[in-house]
This record gives sequence, C-alpha cells and structure tokens, in this order.
Amino acid sequence: MAQRAVEVIRTSPTNGAVISLGQAPAVAPAVTWQHQVLYRWMAVTDSLSIVAALLVAHLLRFGAVRPTGGFLLVLLMASVVAVACHLGCHLYRTHQYSSVEEFRRIILSVTIAVMAIVVLSFWSPVPSSRLWIGYSWFFALLFTGASRRWWHHRIRHGRVSGRLTFDTLIVGTNWEARSLADLLATSKVGYRPLGYVSTRAHNAAPLDGLPVLGGIGGLRQLIGQTRASCVFVASTAVDAEDVKQVLKARRLDGVEIRVTANFPGALPATRVTPQSIAGLMALSVNAVRLTRAQAIAKRTFDVAVSGVGLVLIAPLLAVIAVAVRLDSAGPVLFRQERVGLHRRRFRLLKFRTMVVGAEAMLADLVVHNEADGPLFKMRNDPRVTRVGRCLRRYSLDELPQLWNVLMGEMSLVGPRPPLPKEVEAFEDWQLDRFEVRPGITGLWQVSGRSELLFDEYVRLDLFYIENWSLAYDLFIVAKTIPMLLAARGAY
Repeated sequence: MAQRAVEVIRTSPTNGAVISLGQAPAVAPAVTWQHQVLYRWMAVTDSLSIVAALLVAHLLRFGAVRPTGGFLLVLLMASVVAVACHLGCHLYRTHQYSSVEEFRRIILSVTIAVMAIVVLSFWSPVPSSRLWIGYSWFFALLFTGASRRWWHHRIRHGRVSGRLTFDTLIVGTNWEARSLADLLATSKVGYRPLGYVSTRAHNAAPLDGLPVLGGIGGLRQLIGQTRASCVFVASTAVDAEDVKQVLKARRLDGVEIRVTANFPGALPATRVTPQSIAGLMALSVNAVRLTRAQAIAKRTFDVAVSGVGLVLIAPLLAVIAVAVRLDSAGPVLFRQERVGLHRRRFRLLKFRTMVVGAEAMLADLVVHNEADGPLFKMRNDPRVTRVGRCLRRYSLDELPQLWNVLMGEMSLVGPRPPLPKEVEAFEDWQLDRFEVRPGITGLWQVSGRSELLFDEYVRLDLFYIENWSLAYDLFIVAKTIPMLLAARGAY
C-alpha cells in the first residue's frame, strides 16, 4: 500500500493542482511497527547489559560466581528493573531525542536501576559491598552505552536502506516548506518527503518535483492514503486554523508531528528555550556562557579527573618522554602560547612532535596549507618527527595538557584553544567561544578533527557552550576514546 501510494505521487502532475487519491481509512504506518520491534530488541540487550554488569562486578569483588537460586533470582529481578527504569526514562523512543539527551537519560536510568537492585539485594543471600555497587554502576553504564551505540549503527543502516525512514507529509508550500523538503531529501536523517499539503495561509505551488497532495482540511485522509508516518509543519506557512487541523491529525496512533522553528541566521536555535507566558508560547534567548553553578560543577569534574589521570598515566608519560628525547634533538615538551578563558593567554603543553625550529619553517609551507580559515594543517608535514607522527595519530602528544587542566588554564572538554594570530582573524560572533575554558577534547574533536572547516569548528564550540551539562561532557569523553583509536582526521 505504501509503495503504491508513492508510485501514484511520482506519476502525478506537478503543476500545483491538488491531487485526489480517493478515500481511505486512517491506519497506523508500517514504520511504527518496525520501531516497536527495534525497541523490543533494545529492551533485550538492555536486560543482558545489566545482568552482565552484575556478573562482572560480583566476579571482580567476590571471585567466582555460584549460580544459586537466590543469585539467579536477583539477576532476573535486575533485568526487569532495568527495563522498567528505561521505560520510565522514555529510552524506547530514541528517535525523538538527540544522542546527548539519550546519554543523559541512560545515566539517570542506570543509576536508579542499580540503586533499586541494591535495595532488593538486602533481602537476598547475595553478598553486597560499596565496591560491588560501584563496579555494578560502572559496568552497567559501559555495557548499556556500548549496546546503544551498536543499535544506533543499525538504525543508521536502516535509514540508508529505507527500512526505518518516516514517510513524511510537508505542511506548507512556501519557501520554508521547499527548503525543508530539500533538506529531508538530501540528508540521511530518517525522513522521506512524499509531497506537500497546502494551507489556508499559503497555497502557492512549490517549484520542485514534489506534488501538492491536498489541502490542510483533508490532512487525516491524506495520512491514511499515503501511509505517512510523519507530518512536518513549516511554521511560516500555517495560521491558527491550520494548526487546529494538524492537532486533529495528531490523534492518529503512530503519527509523528514535527514543527520547524525559524530564526534569523544570527540567532542559532540552540540559544532559545520554549517558555509559556499567560498561555502565549514565547522563546527565551540564552546567553552564551555557563551559570555559576555549572562552572563550579565543570571545574570540580576537571580537577578530579585530571588529578587522577596524571597519577594513573605517569608511567606512559615517562615512556613517551624517553621516546621523544631519543628520536630527535630538542626538549621533550613543546610550549605554545594559546588564548583561553576571557581571551587570557596561557602556555599550552604538548609533547614535542616536530623538529626544533619548526615554527620558523612555517612561512615556506603556507602554500601547502590544507586547512580552512586561519588554521594551518598539512597531512605530510616534513617538520614532524617519526615518533611525533605516531603521537599525533592517536593524540598522545596532548596528554601533558592534563596539567593545564589541573592548573585551571584548560578544561577536559571545551572549545579548541586557538593561537593568538588565529584570534585576530575571528569575527565578532566567534568571540563567544572564550566564555569557557578551552578543552583537550570537544565537539570539534569527535566530529572530524582536521577534516572540519574553520567555521564548523566555531559553530560546534558555540553549540557546546549553549548546551553544556555534565552528562554532555561525559558523552563527549566517551566518544573521544573510539575516535582516537580510529585516528580519524588526525595528522
């Protein structure tokens, strides 16, 4: 039925005439059933993750596991509790959340689940301890996060193949509706536009190849006829009466409703928060900075992790220092002036990866620059030493920056620390990135590193500041590890 409807749409005229497909009952789209099956399998892996975490925690704390009846009962209860907590945190509707929001909900759900399991274990013969609780929480978070990452890989594959794609009706026929159709059609985000729905406010015909399937008054019938699983509303193309028709369509089971929020290019959507004022929906514009409480939480996290990290990796730092010294003449550490919080300058520490006098050789290599904007990047930079090339590939040269973090000059996660000459080329809107400390890693690191354009660097930095949370930092740190191992965009 869905395929037949799509074929009718493709062979229909595109001159703006309203197309009638006849009457059909409103039915739940097939994509909803596919998502339900997906989420059921997710629940299975979530249960296995919590059970595996408890087994590993018990093995590390108490040794060999004895499969007694009481222990098996605790594992069974744990699997049920985990799924119940995930349901309570709405983790089986991941298509409605960003990866960061899903990660935050996973942390919350796993924490609640482990605490509930600990309480239940008091009435069982299973031994318990504070270390066992810590192990259980850590491995539950690790295994659940890993399984969810695997599922997202499967979801992306399903979207590319068209199995997990929302067939979408676009409400509106104005410029915004056309831009929305182009965006959904060209980006693999899980939406396949079928056609437009004309509105009272704007009934002009679009200029691209998608047809106008009907009017807003027949939206419910159009959903049933095309088996559409999503209605995407161009907000500038609707009035109050049109919105009422959209709300009626929302009563159909399995139909997703999306509404665009348009802002001028100078006002990113991440800087606004919905707010109801006397029944009026308003958008509050947020400042690009952390609150005092957020800044304290972030600094506490930085000091704790960097302090412990320096102690744990001290042997590795010593090995790298010896390798750098033996490979080429010069100091072990490279100190470079960078611009940090509130545009204050500091000395950034790195293991030396280039020959002595590399900065003086830069003028002769500028013509080979492969980066965008004021940045300089070169894949086969002749100044890089043999050990330096290896260190750069896996970003091991940046480990001494943990000392910068401990000293308060940097953060574990934050914007990329720019050079003073780079800052001179910044535009005014790009200076907001100095409202937080620069980071060893950040969104720029996990989103492509040297493969990104300069403006993309800055936009990612601002997005991070505007949406900061401790869960967001943990999310970026978790994504950094596989990114470094893959060595993507590193040179």
